[in-house]
Amino acid sequence: MTETDTEEFAQQIADQVESFLIALQAIAREADGGRAISLLLLEISQVLLAGARLGAQRDFNPEGEFQPDVGPEPDLDEMRLRLASMLDSVDTYSFVFDPYVPDVVESQLSDDLTSIATDLENGLRHYRLGNVGEALWWWQYSYVASWGNLAGAALNALLSIVAHDRLDAEFVVEEEQIALADEMLESEEPAPR
Repeated sequence: MTETDTEEFAQQIADQVESFLIALQAIAREADGGRAISLLLLEISQVLLAGARLGAQRDFNPEGEFQPDVGPEPDLDEMRLRLASMLDSVDTYSFVFDPYVPDVVESQLSDDLTSIATDLENGLRHYRLGNVGEALWWWQYSYVASWGNLAGAALNALLSIVAHDRLDAEFVVEEEQIALADEMLESEEPAPR
C-alpha cells in the first residue's frame, strides 16, 4: 500500500469510526428502545465492516515502542447508563467469547457498546493528531484483540432480539378458537337416546 493509499484508507476508517461514535451517542440520548435495537444493529454492522477491512490488511506497526499520549479518554459513563436503562431487560445476554474454548460469557450490551466506542475513539484521537500509522495500528490491534469480538457478539444479540420480536408469534387466534369450541361443546345439550 502506498503512503497515499494508506492515508486514504485511514480516512475511510476514521469516517466510519466517527459515524459510529456519533450515532451511538445519538441513540443513547434518544432513549427510544424500539428504534434503538434496529439502529444499533445497523451501526454495529457498519463498524464491523471497517473492522473486517482492517483485519484483511497487512499488519500495521506502531511507530514507537510506546503508544503516544493522546490525552484522557472521554467519559462515556453517562452514555453507558442511558444505554443500560433503555435496553433494560435485553441488556444482559450470553455468548461464547472464543468458539475454540466454548465457555459461555454473560455480558451487557451497554458495557460492550461503550467498550467498543472507547477502543474506536482512542484510535480516532491518534488520527486527529496526525498520527495515521498509530491510529491504523490501534484500530487493527484492538479489532483483533477486543472490539471485533465484542461487536460480533453484540450484533448476534441484537439480531436475536429482532428475531424474537418478529418470529415469536403468539397464537392468540388459535387460543380464541379453542375457547370458542369449548363453549360450544359445553352449551350443547346431550342428544336424546
